[in-house]
Parts: sequence; C-alpha cells; structure tokens
Amino acid sequence: MSDLARLERRLMQAIERYERVEARLAAATDGAEIVRLGQEHAELKPLVDAVATLNAKRTEIEGLEAMLRDSAGDKDIAALAQHELDAAKEALPALERAALLLLAPKDKDESASAIIEVRAGTGGEEAALFAGDLLRMYQRYASQRRWRFELESISETGLGGVKEAVASISGAGVFGRLRFESGVHRVQRVPETEAGGRIHTSAATVAVLPQPEGDVDVAIDDKDIRIDTMRASGAGGQHVNKTDSAVRITHLPTGIIVVSQLKSQHQNRVQAMNVLKAKLYDLEREKRDAARAAERKGQIGSGDRSERIRTYNFPQGRVTDHRINLTVYNLPEVLDGSGLDLVLDALAAEDQARKLAALEEEA
Repeated sequence: MSDLARLERRLMQAIERYERVEARLAAATDGAEIVRLGQEHAELKPLVDAVATLNAKRTEIEGLEAMLRDSAGDKDIAALAQHELDAAKEALPALERAALLLLAPKDKDESASAIIEVRAGTGGEEAALFAGDLLRMYQRYASQRRWRFELESISETGLGGVKEAVASISGAGVFGRLRFESGVHRVQRVPETEAGGRIHTSAATVAVLPQPEGDVDVAIDDKDIRIDTMRASGAGGQHVNKTDSAVRITHLPTGIIVVSQLKSQHQNRVQAMNVLKAKLYDLEREKRDAARAAERKGQIGSGDRSERIRTYNFPQGRVTDHRINLTVYNLPEVLDGSGLDLVLDALAAEDQARKLAALEEEA
C-alpha cells in the first residue's frame, strides 16, 4: 500500500469514527458522556468537512473529464470544460493538503491564552531598551487582534528600558499564534546611549507559555508556596512608595519565583498565582513531551547575541527570522505590530509543512 493510500485510509477511518460518535451522541443520556462525545465530535468535524470538500472537488473533476470526452465535436464546450478542469486540478493539491494536515496531532494548548515574558539579554542598557520595544510590539499586536493584554509585573531601568516584564494575553488562539516568538531576539542599531554613532548588537529573550484554563492539570499545595509582600519597584508614584502592595510567590519544590506589583495586594496575589500556574503547567508539558523540552531549552539559551531566532537590523530596515531564512524590509511595521503577521504566517506555514512531512513518514 502506498503512502498516499495509507493516508487516505486514515482519513476514512476518521470519518467512520465521526459517524459513530455522532450516532452515539444522539442516543447518549449520561451528562459526562455527552460532554466527552461533544468535544470529540467538535474536534473531528473540521476534518470531516475538509474531506467532504475534497471529495466534492474530485467528483467535479471526474464530471469535467467526462464532459471533455463527450464534447470532442464542440470546440467551445470543450474549451470551457478544459478551462474549468485545469482550475479544479490546480485547486486539488491545496484541498488534499488541508485535509491531511487535520490528521496531524493537535497541541491541546493551541487555542489557549498565554503568559509572555520579555527579558533583557546581553547588551546592557541598549538590551533593556530593546526589551521594551518588544514588549510594546506584543501589546500593540494584541490590541490589533482584539486580545486582552495585561501587564503582570515589570522591572524598568532609569532610561526607560525593561529589565524584565511578564504579561498575560487573553483571547482565542493566543498561544497557538505567539508560540513561535519564544527565543532570543537580536537587535542591530545605533543606541540612544551611543554618542559616536556606532552600531551595537544587543539581545532580549522572549518566552511564551500556555495559560491553563482554571486549575486544569495544575495542583498547588499551600505548603509548597511562600507568599511575601513588598513595595513595588520602578515608576508608580506615591502608591508604590508608601504601600506594600507587591506580591512575590516562591514555589518551594521547583524554586520558581513570580512577582506581581502593579495593582492592589489582592489582585497581585491572584495575578501571581496565575503566572505560577502557567509556569508549572509548562513544566508538566515538558515532562510529557521530551522533544518539546529540548526545543524550548534550545530556543531561550543564555540570552547571548549569537543564539538568536530573529534579527532586527535598523540601518537596513530589515527583520530576518533565522529559523526559516525569511527576510522582510518592514521593520517599523513589525515593531508596530501591524507587520508581525507576515513573519508569523510564514512560521505557521513552515510548521504545517513539517507536520505534513512527519505524517507522511508515519504512513
């Protein structure tokens, strides 16, 4: 059996499973079973719809081929049939690809909200200024997609740079869209602090973590955490200077520390716990998937300039993503958030290609 035949068989098996689930769902009376079947039904439906579209196109091609054979004596009809047949055949590979991609294993966190961490790497004050640029880029991008962006904590420098910042971004598909941003981002430009006009190279690191819904897969025992209150650091006026509103939570078994310092003490406690849950949830993901752990560790690295996923070159106005060898000359738009989709779309397409290749190898 050929690889294509094996993949076709897997598509048919998925449709048969969908039909069994649909039949059982119509007869089920147990609430828990209805919920479970409903979720599976919803997961399989896009694949079933894609296969139906694919089969309809194949049927259309068969009909046009028959029309072409039957219209040998009528040049006008034959020409029209040939034109439509060429268009249908041209559309067929994309439909086949779309259906096959839906067979690939899904990351259940694809549609989750996310926690994003931005930290200055090597490069001193310039690295901190660049980290601030990245933070604003994600904030603008979130606004353009109508996601909710909420800053959880931030440590700033005297010149307005960002040593480190943590933010939550809420909305449908946030993690699936931004997960490609994890890694070392490098900048090449003349720093504001450079009087001689020399180009410097600095770096900042970005980590994107899925934010679990509620307490899914995350259990935190009270005895495993230590909660401290303190005065917030950085800009904030009298409120920061006079109240101990900031909250720091230390997870004793792992040593993870999270800080929230922007709101009331109660709100900071809630926000810090959410970030801690996201970090612990990501650790569990790593334990379940060794490949994911190795990839994430390799992405972030040490924050050194040589370990980079993307370079922002200001003198040339270009952005280069080194993972897919993509270069675009719209740096201002990327940093504004409006041009980021061009890069993310290319990364998503490459990811789909890898999944399809892996699927074909498994067939």
